Amino acid sequence: MRHSAVTMAEQLQKMDHPGAWDILFCSDMLNLAEFRGLADTRFATLPTVAYFHENQLTYPAPRSQERDLQLAFTNVTTALAANAVWFNSEFHQEDFLQALAAWMKRMPDHRLLPAVEQIRRKSKVLPPSIAPAPPRCDSDSRPLHLVWSARWEYDKNPALFFAALRQVRELGIDFQVSVLGESFQEVPEEFARARQEFSQQIVHWGFLPTAAYRDVLASADVAVSTADHEFFGISAVEAIEAGAFPLLPERLAYPELLGLQTNQAQRRFFYDGSAKMLSEKIVSLARQKQEKQSLYTASEPARAAIRRFHHETQIARRDSELTCLVPR
Repeated sequence: MRHSAVTMAEQLQKMDHPGAWDILFCSDMLNLAEFRGLADTRFATLPTVAYFHENQLTYPAPRSQERDLQLAFTNVTTALAANAVWFNSEFHQEDFLQALAAWMKRMPDHRLLPAVEQIRRKSKVLPPSIAPAPPRCDSDSRPLHLVWSARWEYDKNPALFFAALRQVRELGIDFQVSVLGESFQEVPEEFARARQEFSQQIVHWGFLPTAAYRDVLASADVAVSTADHEFFGISAVEAIEAGAFPLLPERLAYPELLGLQTNQAQRRFFYDGSAKMLSEKIVSLARQKQEKQSLYTASEPARAAIRRFHHETQIARRDSELTCLVPR
């Protein structure tokens, strides 16, 4: 983060027309306080928005590593240095601010408790946005097609998904599965084992280019998340928009996505986070499909809930907020 602040400051100093800039927009990963101290005053004094798509205070640390609290402190100073702080979900905003307050109370001295309220006062929730998807016809007579799409890391809890699939298969329910997402150097061992175990059910496996990824979502009957960590849930939103019936754990940002707090009818799209209930939901949907019941029609309330994330709506909101920050 320190390197990025220095590099960004150096690059901007080489630009000839800073007067054409109205706002500096950065992510929480930039050390904004350091950047403002290093940058040419023409840039350092620009109104700034810090966008928190994640944070290093509550983002789950790898099991083998301790949390780097210096990175978390960078998030804090970036938020304090910004004119406005945007979070991708209300869940994320409260998760960060509550954790920050608890962290500050544990400090032996110079507890920056006022920082929590300073950040809260300039914080707003402005989620990412997606392109609308065209309507689609119900899928054909093939077995239920499940899609799981996430980073191939432990915090997405792939073991829970594969455990549920085993229970479904033990009941003699036929299904197909696409396991999508980006993998990194350390891939949980569950993936290699599951690829062999479910080889007869696999339609797609691994990372796909954007167009192919959207095609798979558009062919899926059900989109499953098993995440233990999710600040927003863009892959779930994209799958719902594409027409898949969502099965989401009732935790994290997911209830907020579908407005569960104010509409209990949306509970049909959630499970309690256990493999048992997830498998029961999958079996029920498989039987509905066998009986020619439309899962696409059944998932319409979920699509209605996430239409507020369409580009047209969210871009207008962002433009309005940014306009308010520009000096007149």
